[in-house]
Amino acid sequence: MSSSHESPSSSSSASSLSSSSFWMAPAPSRWSPARYLPRNSVSKRQLAVISCLLLGLLIWVIPQPGTWRRQVIHITVQQPVSNPYQVLRPISPSAIAKKHTPDPMRWLEQNSNNKHAETSDLGLLKSVPSFGHRSAKPRAALISLVRNSELEGLMQSMRQLEYQWNRKYHYPWVFFNDEPFSDEFKMATQNLTSGKCYYEVVPKEHWSLPDWIDEGRFMNSLEYLGAIGVGKGWMISYRHMCRWNSGFFYKHPRLQEFDWYWRVEPDVHFFCDIDYDIFRFMRDNKMKYGFNMNILDDARSFPSLWSRTRSFINAHPELIHPDADLDWLLDSHNSGDYNNCQFFSNFEVGDLNFFRGEANERYFDWLDRGGGFYYERFGDAPIHTLSVAMFVPKSEIWFFRDIGYQHDINRHCPPQSSHRCACDPTPIDENFYRLVPLESPQKKPDDTCIRQFLGGNWLNKKEGWSQVGERAFGGDGYHGYVIGGLDEL
Repeated sequence: MSSSHESPSSSSSASSLSSSSFWMAPAPSRWSPARYLPRNSVSKRQLAVISCLLLGLLIWVIPQPGTWRRQVIHITVQQPVSNPYQVLRPISPSAIAKKHTPDPMRWLEQNSNNKHAETSDLGLLKSVPSFGHRSAKPRAALISLVRNSELEGLMQSMRQLEYQWNRKYHYPWVFFNDEPFSDEFKMATQNLTSGKCYYEVVPKEHWSLPDWIDEGRFMNSLEYLGAIGVGKGWMISYRHMCRWNSGFFYKHPRLQEFDWYWRVEPDVHFFCDIDYDIFRFMRDNKMKYGFNMNILDDARSFPSLWSRTRSFINAHPELIHPDADLDWLLDSHNSGDYNNCQFFSNFEVGDLNFFRGEANERYFDWLDRGGGFYYERFGDAPIHTLSVAMFVPKSEIWFFRDIGYQHDINRHCPPQSSHRCACDPTPIDENFYRLVPLESPQKKPDDTCIRQFLGGNWLNKKEGWSQVGERAFGGDGYHGYVIGGLDEL
């Protein structure tokens, strides 16, 4: 028979046990999923699943990792810059009249200073979407048509562009060649970038003489253009290259997974730190084409290009964009013919979907069937220029004046940029006729190419100045502008 009274010793023992149990028990304020589930019903596996779901929810809700792991370059400004984002826009009445037109200036103000830069150690977190953020990275690539023998020149170009820009954004590189790349080429290029590298061979049908070309006439063209000194006019491979760059590069299967490209040549220089995502800029502002130089080409390379283009316009007027502006490409003092201005395509950033579109495709096919790539020496630069001018409004073409760049003898360096560029500023008219040999008889237009593209006040001349008068005293006739083109951004 049990007693209803406990002895003092047993009471003391129970008190001691109760006290030690209190200190060993979990703090009641600590949160645990088990507190909100029926006792004895939660296994370790269930707890693991619940924890993973909670972690996934946190990753979805918190800001994108790039916003708190971003690599930011701090710049010490060595000289005052009134507005670092003041850039040049062409006069485009159609864009002014439209509402909800993208504002590239505002975009630059809000998205520069490496806002979208990435770090290379984010792993899988880089691909996790973030709630409330426009985080989709453009489907874009840096592309280069290059031979194995040009490896050293390409490495030079890659080092500078990676250091000045792509080490912060990690876009892939796609290399094209008319023959397989060597292991040496692949290893060397992979060591220069944190982005993926793809090595592609140009299809044989895109790098050979079409069956409708008269081979005898083609060989005569090679001999003639070589004799009169047209640049690379005697090279068969150069004709294939111009044709591929004009109308085949964007058809390659590898580029089908991309929407944007930046063309990079071997042996070029990039002088300036670029603190914004070029491809995001193009996409967000609905740009179709971006250039860095707008200069004259040697008209002896393509004597029939404009007549064939004009016949295409007459045959397909419905394909011309309603806001197209061809006036800046026509010389009113030379029977309204093409003035031979071109976007220097060695540097170009473009919308692949524009080039894949019906208008550009039909224009290229029209020129290709006429044989101008082989009977003459049609270049991809004037063809891209005419295509963009016919099928794209000026408001969707961008002048990357803020990027310092050099290809061979042509060099561009932005003004007021010593704090971020390793080059001396060049006037806006620099390189205007540098590609035209002295022996070329072609007539130069009254205004430089870039000023004709920009229009407006850029064409105003000083009072009392005349082109004839300047040339009478040994000048070239292009120094009478009110806006000098060196200090202005």
